[in-house]
Amino acid sequence: MRPAPAGMQHEHLCIDARQACVHGSLEQGGDGWHLFDFNGTRVASASYYENHSALRRFYAGQWAFLLIKLISMSSKTSPRPLRILFVCMGNICRSPTAEGVLRAKVAQAGLAEFVKIDSAGTHNFHPGSSPDERSQQHALRRGYDLSQLRARQIVEADFAQFDMIFAMDWDNLAILQENSPPQHAHKLQLFMRHANQHKALGAVVPDPYHGGDSGFEQVLDLLEQASDGLVNKLLTSLKNY
Repeated sequence: MRPAPAGMQHEHLCIDARQACVHGSLEQGGDGWHLFDFNGTRVASASYYENHSALRRFYAGQWAFLLIKLISMSSKTSPRPLRILFVCMGNICRSPTAEGVLRAKVAQAGLAEFVKIDSAGTHNFHPGSSPDERSQQHALRRGYDLSQLRARQIVEADFAQFDMIFAMDWDNLAILQENSPPQHAHKLQLFMRHANQHKALGAVVPDPYHGGDSGFEQVLDLLEQASDGLVNKLLTSLKNY
C-alpha cells in the first residue's frame, strides 16, 4: 500500500469489516481529497467536502474493490477485467440464466470489456450439460441465448480467480462459505441483494427445476432486477467519478 505523504490524513478503504482486505486509500491534502488504487496510482480527486463524502460512501463499502478496480483499469495496458461468478446447485437453471442475463445487461451498458462473467454449481450433477431446456426457452423469449453455456462444478481455484461470487440462495451460499478459503470469504454474497427492491423481492432466487413455466419466468424477473441494480451501480459510480 502506498504510504501517506507527510501532513496528509490517510484512510484505508476495505470491503472486509475486519479490515483484512485493503484495496485502496483516501488521502486529504491541501488541495482536496485524493483516491489511490491498490498500486498507489491516483484515480480520482475531489476539491469539496460533499464530493469527498460521496467518494467515501461509495468506496468504503463492498464496492471499494469493484470501483477502484474499474477506474484504475483505464490507465493500464491489457487490464484484468472484473470477474463475476454465479453459483446455484447444478448449474443448469438459475446460475447460467444469471450469466446470460448479466452478460446482456453489461454489454448494453458498454461495460463488456470491463466485466467477465461465468457460472458454476456447488454440485457436480450435470458436468458438461447445456442449461435446462426450459431455462433456455424462457430466456430466449426475452433475448438471452444460453445455448453455448455448459455446466460445471465450482473448484477451489474459482475462489481466487473471481472477484465477486454470487449465490442464488442461502443453501448454496452456506456451501460456498464452508468451502471458501478464509482470504476469499468476503467475495461471497447473495445476488438478489443488488436488486433495487430486494427487501420486497426477497433474498433468494427460487429453484424452478421441479416446477412449471411460472417458476422459470420468476427466475428471469428476479435476475433481471438484480442485474439492472448491479449495472446501475456501476454506471452511476463511473459517471460521478
